Parts: sequence; structure tokens; C-alpha cells
Amino acid sequence: MKTTSPHLLRLLAAATLMLGANVASHAQDKATQLHNRATAAMCANCHGTEGRTIEGSAIPSLAGMPKDYMVLQMKAFKEGTRPATVMHQITKGLTDAQIDTIANYYAATKR
Repeated sequence: MKTTSPHLLRLLAAATLMLGANVASHAQDKATQLHNRATAAMCANCHGTEGRTIEGSAIPSLAGMPKDYMVLQMKAFKEGTRPATVMHQITKGLTDAQIDTIANYYAATKR
């Protein structure tokens, strides 16, 4: 009966650990992506699916909007320095982290 060398066993164990860490990292990335999409989904009622409004709408599309601009606008709504119909109410319920998540999501979404 042939035995496996300790070096080969260590190499196999290291490869297994690396594969497990990669799978866990991928699962965490997917969970983060789903969380970000769910956070941004609250905007869909007014701003359209994936942040795309219909042509000619008075409500702006969010898809592809620069992150820094969107954060500034949402904070202005939240502080009451930008006039709004409902955005000032909606943004008051958002944390800075949620605003950042939403802005990141739509900035990364193609127009």
C-alpha cells in the first residue's frame, strides 16, 4: 500500500482552504450585491425599474447618475435645502450609509 507524502497532504489542505475561502468570499459578495439592490429598489416606485424613468418624465432617471452628485442631492433633500414633494420625507428615513449605498448602486448602473 502506498502512502501519501506529508508535503502533498499539506499542499492539498492549503488548496482546500483557499477554495473554501474563495467560495465564502463569493457568497459574501453576492449577499452584498443583493442587499445593495434591495436598498436601491425603494426608489423604483417613482424613478422606474433599475432607476430608468420613461421618456419625458418630470422625475429624473437615476441610472448612471454620478455618485457624488446623487449624495449631495439626497442630503439636500434630507436637510430640507432642496425643494421636493416627497423626497424630503423619504430621505429623512435614510442613514448616510443607505444614501451612499443607493448612490453607489445607481452610479454603477448603465443608463
